[in-house]
Amino acid sequence: MRIRELRKARRITQLKMALDLDMSQNTISRYEREPGIAELIRIADYFRVSIDYLVGRTDDPVMH
Repeated sequence: MRIRELRKARRITQLKMALDLDMSQNTISRYEREPGIAELIRIADYFRVSIDYLVGRTDDPVMH
């Protein structure tokens, strides 16, 4: 998963991301390991990248 990579590249803490998405920091930590589809959609929207990019199916972050 690239969630952690994206978060760190943008200098966003787990706590900030959790607050922005109205989640707990523990939830963000868990999603960095294994999110469900609803969470993938929400996180992809948050970072404005495709789900395929999040899960490593492409190196192109742009949604097509």
